[in-house]
Amino acid sequence: MTEIAPEVTKLVSADERPTKLVFRKLLFRLLRGPEKGRKVVVDKDVVRLGTASDNNVVLTDETISRHHAEIRLTPRGYLLLDLGSTNGTSVGGFLVREAYVPPYSTIALGATQITFEPLKDQVEVALSERTSFGDLAGTSVAMRRVFALLERVAPTDITVLIEGETGTGKELVARALHQHSPRKDGPFVVFDSGSVPKTLAESELFGHMRGSFTGAQGDKMGALELAHRGTLFLDEIGELDPELQPKLLRALEQREIRRIGGTSTIKVDVRFLAATNRNLEEEVRTGRFRNDLFYRLNTIRVHMPPLRERREDLPLLIEKILKDLGPSEKSRLPAETIPLFQSYSWPGNVRELRNSLQKLLVLPDHRDFFPKETERRSAGVDISVPFKDAKRRLLTDFERQYLSQLLSAKGYNISESARTAGIDRKYLERMVKKLQLK
Repeated sequence: MTEIAPEVTKLVSADERPTKLVFRKLLFRLLRGPEKGRKVVVDKDVVRLGTASDNNVVLTDETISRHHAEIRLTPRGYLLLDLGSTNGTSVGGFLVREAYVPPYSTIALGATQITFEPLKDQVEVALSERTSFGDLAGTSVAMRRVFALLERVAPTDITVLIEGETGTGKELVARALHQHSPRKDGPFVVFDSGSVPKTLAESELFGHMRGSFTGAQGDKMGALELAHRGTLFLDEIGELDPELQPKLLRALEQREIRRIGGTSTIKVDVRFLAATNRNLEEEVRTGRFRNDLFYRLNTIRVHMPPLRERREDLPLLIEKILKDLGPSEKSRLPAETIPLFQSYSWPGNVRELRNSLQKLLVLPDHRDFFPKETERRSAGVDISVPFKDAKRRLLTDFERQYLSQLLSAKGYNISESARTAGIDRKYLERMVKKLQLK
């Protein structure tokens, strides 16, 4: 069977951007296990499978974890993710952590085998007309879908959990939500759970009274008090000390705190936003994160797509970053920058993009600065397409990387590059044009 990729309607706005994302409902069939023969229809483009009641496909097999796996619809197709399960997720007899899978694939979760297929019934999701929201920018379907969700969530006080890889802009999401909320004139306070020493974390979060511990020479307000009538952004929430998690849960539920050494409670009027690059379901399963705190934070979930899944946003992002760096920087950028950057997978996402642009501006004659080992590790084979198509993609990626690095090393001298590569100059020119390297 051929894969059905995400579909965008033909309805377009004045600037020719699609206004809706249309995808098919999925039918899941249980082929083996305690519930053999059961069918489940799901109308989501992110489908979670496991034994917990909040999954889209709730299973009863005791060999399956509470949050076992996820199937996510991406521009490249259906991406299967193991969520840190105990017994693993397999496709075709091979354990996988992350893999693109075509419809009708047989997936093994513990002792259960399951398959999925797209139905004719479709689901429509509105896309924002924006190309920016706060300091976030993007014209891709993935980002305009995020913007549509943020537009609806920002005016409320609802708690939001922001997920995504390092460098995708999770703090920018939090700041944008604050800026577009009724609390915009109040404080925006960041508590970074990963950078505060364990011995100081409780004081930094809840505050303390004078003399409550050695070194407490005066009363101190914590992040929760400082964020009163504003927004508290709990960055890297997965790193929070387990001993502090029940106290934070109480603050979330009661909207009141008690300083270290204090005898009375203090009411706080705070909106909570949290971010993580960890798999919190896995943290819950292993006991490193409280189940009740996770569910309290997970009211609305915003997933920030990695840069490799929205490469069409690169020109806009580059323009924005250069504008931030200085009005004169754009003219210094080599013409082949965007094609060169589009051939890279960006494991460090937008943060790495900004750093790379800064290095390129400082050292314009040294453009071969991507970490090759990281790029090789991040490369993968897409089993959702026929063998010949997967082979052609890998070959094209190799040609682009090889010629980009060769031309850079030879100062973009075509004749010298052709001699080094042992190919005809005319052929190299055709390859440069084909791959849009210049």
